[in-house]
Amino acid sequence: MASSAVLSLSWPPQQGAVADSFWVSLKYFNFYRVAVAAMFLLAALVYGDDLGLGSHDLNAFVYTCVVYLALAVAFHFALRKVPGYFNVQLTLHVVSDIAVVVVLMYASSGIRSGLGVMLLISLAGAALVSRGMLVLFYAALASIAVLLEQSYWVLVQDSSTANYLQPGLLSIGFFVTALITNQLARRLILNERLARQRGADLADQLRINRLISRDVQDGVLVVDANGLVHQHNPRAADLVGRFPPELSQIEEYSEELAHGLAAWRAGEGASSVNMRFAESGRLVRARFLAAGVAGGSFSLVFLEDLSRLQEQAQQLKLAALGRLTANIAHEIRNPLSAITHAGDLLHEEQRGPQKERIVQIIRDNAQRLERMVHDVLELSRRDRVQPETIRVRPYLLTFIDEFAQNETIPSESFSIDAAENVLMDFDRAHLNQVLWNLLRNAWRHCRKQIGSVRLAAWRRVNRVELHVIDDGEGVARDLQAQLFEPFFTTLANGTGLGLYIARELCVANGASLDYLDRYQGADFRILWQAP
Repeated sequence: MASSAVLSLSWPPQQGAVADSFWVSLKYFNFYRVAVAAMFLLAALVYGDDLGLGSHDLNAFVYTCVVYLALAVAFHFALRKVPGYFNVQLTLHVVSDIAVVVVLMYASSGIRSGLGVMLLISLAGAALVSRGMLVLFYAALASIAVLLEQSYWVLVQDSSTANYLQPGLLSIGFFVTALITNQLARRLILNERLARQRGADLADQLRINRLISRDVQDGVLVVDANGLVHQHNPRAADLVGRFPPELSQIEEYSEELAHGLAAWRAGEGASSVNMRFAESGRLVRARFLAAGVAGGSFSLVFLEDLSRLQEQAQQLKLAALGRLTANIAHEIRNPLSAITHAGDLLHEEQRGPQKERIVQIIRDNAQRLERMVHDVLELSRRDRVQPETIRVRPYLLTFIDEFAQNETIPSESFSIDAAENVLMDFDRAHLNQVLWNLLRNAWRHCRKQIGSVRLAAWRRVNRVELHVIDDGEGVARDLQAQLFEPFFTTLANGTGLGLYIARELCVANGASLDYLDRYQGADFRILWQAP
């Protein structure tokens, strides 16, 4: 029968999606009826009454099987064409089973044929999908039919009244089978509903966890005992600077991270380690934590971006200073203009070596103050962003020509490695200022040969990287942490604001500016994340 369909049911049967599963079970129930009718008919036609089937009236047995098969076929079409009145159709099916089986029992010499057991299967199948007290009605109907069939043999065929024992026990079996099967079906269906609800709750929880993991500021990796990364959020790949495929070894993310995790698991390392990833240039605190699942084979690795925290702290410290310096810059500009003008008048009034030197000192310091005022004012205007979509390669070609001409530098000293399809949204004036500062620094420290400064741009997944790389000696490790601090400079006449303002302009455009210590020379990277 259709016991395999029971687990797809829900209790009680209703109209709509829930009732569909009951209709499926009823169809399976009818397939069983077709198979039984065909099997009995074939056995009677091939073996006659040699098997005891139809031993009392073979013709009645054969005709009843034909009618039973025809009814099963009719029920099949009714289930397809009239998908309604579930209880009515179920009752017709059960009543037909009872009537046919009782007639087959009569044609096969009564209760001794053993065909009455077939009613137990029909009642069990009906109990799986029926509701309320309807299943007791079916059991009572089957009991009455079997007892009436036995009464025929006692009254008409002079059978012994002692033969009522078997029909009586079978009737008891009808009620027990119907009740027990119905109760078991209820329990199975309720358990299945509970399992479905818990499965849905678990799926919702997993969905929420994925959303939280995707949007948190910290990187998260789930690593098993063999170092295989089962899950990671996009932030982790961004901090590491690599995007390995799913189910990769943790070494493919970072060798240093793998060593730190192995040392922590062995009890030889701390649960929190600071490290800087070469690919991304990010300073990160890696925290290791046992996942707390069965077996303790999984570990969680949290990556906290310390460079972002440092930037936020620096922003808070410099917020008030920025407003103050902007006001001071405006106040300095007026006397600065007066000093410059006075120097020019002094230079025109009388010439001499001593006076020339004094005038030059005035001019140099006035220009330095002017650059500092200009930088501070640019810093105060960094929030005025007007982004536009820039095709990086054509932009770089035009920018290099302009820069080389203005700075009187041979254009062949620069090389460009960028694909045509690399795009980024950036304020063009801001990008000009950032690259002008980076190229000026690169030219100052490179070997000043053909191709000494290389500009490379490429797209990785949803981010664009623009690198300015020179062939100089690079930045000493002990100075790298101070590169982007305001007023830090190694030049005697520098303001120390160039790289700081460049990074601030990048942040204002949704990008970041970092120094990567992985080439022979210096490598400054602008990283723009696509929305």
